[in-house]
Amino acid sequence: MHMSQKDTNDKHITPVVGVVTNNLNKTANYLGLKRNIILMLGLTVLMYTGEKLWERFIPKYLDGLGASILIIGAFGFLQNFLGAIWALPGGYIADHLGNRKAFLVFSILAIFGYVIAIVFNSWIAVFIGMLFFFGWSNVALPGSMSLITKTLGKGKTVMGISMHSLIRRVPMALGPIIGGYLIVSYGLLTGIKIAFGISIVLSLIGMIFINKLTTDERETKPEKIHPIQLWKTFDKKLKNLLVSDILVRFCEQIPYVFVVIWCLNVVKVSASEFGYLTAIEMVTSALIFIPVANYSDKLEKKPFVVITFVFFTIFPFMLYFSNSFGLLAVAFFIRGLKEFGEPTRKALILELSKKGTEARSFGMYYFIRDGIVAFAGFLGGVLWQVSPELNLFLATGFGILGTLYFAFFGRGTDTNSEIAK
Repeated sequence: MHMSQKDTNDKHITPVVGVVTNNLNKTANYLGLKRNIILMLGLTVLMYTGEKLWERFIPKYLDGLGASILIIGAFGFLQNFLGAIWALPGGYIADHLGNRKAFLVFSILAIFGYVIAIVFNSWIAVFIGMLFFFGWSNVALPGSMSLITKTLGKGKTVMGISMHSLIRRVPMALGPIIGGYLIVSYGLLTGIKIAFGISIVLSLIGMIFINKLTTDERETKPEKIHPIQLWKTFDKKLKNLLVSDILVRFCEQIPYVFVVIWCLNVVKVSASEFGYLTAIEMVTSALIFIPVANYSDKLEKKPFVVITFVFFTIFPFMLYFSNSFGLLAVAFFIRGLKEFGEPTRKALILELSKKGTEARSFGMYYFIRDGIVAFAGFLGGVLWQVSPELNLFLATGFGILGTLYFAFFGRGTDTNSEIAK
């Protein structure tokens, strides 16, 4: 009995499909792409795209609304302060409500903030709206990290966090380019308001992803532990990481809100060119995440964190000597390299946290870090008024201190050793 042509084709196609499917499954397992992780990454792309359309241009937007240099510096303070204020309740909400309900609450708050910023045409309205829309990335971060830990386990934590960090770089790269185009096409004020409107639409779409997350409501309630007790569970390793991280974040945040002003007002690149500089930074970060994660999950984590602190330190020093688009491109390439060990640092926080309190401990860490680092924005404004050079060089000094502190006193964890919980 002769086989038909269709049967013959099916005989050859089936093994090929099987091989392709098997390879795709292996790749997905290698990257930690389980269902909940994929949905969380989709939500992250939507929400971060909404944020990055306008975030880098807010200092210039405030300038256009008549805000003074000190008010713009206060923006840097508020940005970090909100990160601190939102991180701790974000961790508690994620541990108690579960990730799905928590993400839904965070998204509704963001939409409310965007509406305020659109309706009212003043820098005060932007600051009030920030109380809500700048909360999402900070308040959702502890929940995202704990979701990764619960879904993938310790052996894949850095890879999962790296995928989260990698996927965030897509909107971080594209958002400023689109935002710059909106500003060039419609003007500064109208362009930013259009960006806020797009952010609302993306937030609404994100709710579809949230509803598809597998419910993670707990059968038993999480252990009740108030913030002071939670702080007492932090061991010396975690506290030393926190101290060094605070110093290095001062290095980043002292000049942070003035980077766009340096580029547009001092070097005199266009808003579109600044968008391309940001894209260089984000693409650089994206290219290093997966290779680094592959090794970081297997090796001692401390060297990865030290290296990333070094790149944080170099950027403001390099920025001072960048007086052309080409040199700025090099500086932003270096800025992209600062993400070398960032997923490793986040994984280290989770590994050193007491079991069952990962989201809350992560939120507590960021609450303390960003609460202190928030004052770097004010300091940066004062220093910038004296001179941009003082701002950039003092920032570099903080980076050197933080890097040396962790190099001498910091400790990591080895994947082969058990972490005392």
